[in-house]
Amino acid sequence: MRTVVCNEPGSLTLEERHAPDCAPNEALLRVRRVGVCGTDIHAFSGNQPYFSYPRVLGHELAGEIVAVGESVDPQLVGHNAYVIPYVHCGRCRACRQGRTNCCRQMQVIGVHRDGGMCDTLAVPAEHLVTSDTLPMDQLALVECQAIGAHAVRRSALVEGELAVVAGAGPIGMGVAQLARERGARVVMLDTNPQRLAFCREHLGIEHTLNPAEEDVAMALADLNDGELADALFDATGNPQAMQQGFDLVGHAGRYVLVSIVKADITFHDPDFHGKEMSLLASRNATREDFNEVCRLMEAGRLPASAMITHRGELAELPSRMPTWCAPGSGVIKAMIDLDSPEEPA
Repeated sequence: MRTVVCNEPGSLTLEERHAPDCAPNEALLRVRRVGVCGTDIHAFSGNQPYFSYPRVLGHELAGEIVAVGESVDPQLVGHNAYVIPYVHCGRCRACRQGRTNCCRQMQVIGVHRDGGMCDTLAVPAEHLVTSDTLPMDQLALVECQAIGAHAVRRSALVEGELAVVAGAGPIGMGVAQLARERGARVVMLDTNPQRLAFCREHLGIEHTLNPAEEDVAMALADLNDGELADALFDATGNPQAMQQGFDLVGHAGRYVLVSIVKADITFHDPDFHGKEMSLLASRNATREDFNEVCRLMEAGRLPASAMITHRGELAELPSRMPTWCAPGSGVIKAMIDLDSPEEPA
């Protein structure tokens, strides 16, 4: 089968590998869509924590179940499914508390173990979720949106609060859409005017601010009766922006770090204590978050497919990835399309 391997930062190669077999409790997925996300871009650039090379990238996955191993329901064969890529141990304290997203021995498909930039992938069957209603593109976007659903759930956001999302990439866009579903008033921050325009025109985000051109704190106070953000979500992946975010959270507010960076983040302790700010990390997502996203997608509440701005085939990825990662490319979400009249080898 065809496999794209990231051997080192900046290098992808197309290789031929043996197709996997199904071990007990596994199912074989014919991969049909792979969403390219920030994790893949950071890994390709050499800036992704928890990562080692060589690695097959790809964890935003959708496809058709074509075989199952021992102890797996054979009726799954033929169904379309998306992948929950966070393989947890089930034994550590986090897992016992139902917080499988931050398992101590987390193995994320496409990060800690080889992912789905290939024709077929063996996946623990319990990490495949079938759908008879969502098309392949939307199935491949569920994981991206679930990250936002988890961050919003972590924030305990309630109706009427001012939710500020820093970073108008796919993750930030997902956070904004899920925050709006909670009834929050949403403000999107980004220094890219094209992305802000996209949020207004395609996602219906009314309030957008450019920190490079506007006094964000003053604008937030105007929107929130003199107060700053009730909840601020960082999805920038930029250490400087993450540190600046502390100044935009109001008294008794919450700051949710959705981004992860290979850097130290600092803050001024008197201000932090004076506001009695809650600082929260948000990592991955749980099945509850995936279920919420699917429910909203099926109801037509999440216009996630609008984020797909670029598309390519698997064999084209080694040449397309540098272009997609380049500043000014205009990429919001690139989708790898493996649909073909030929069956994978």
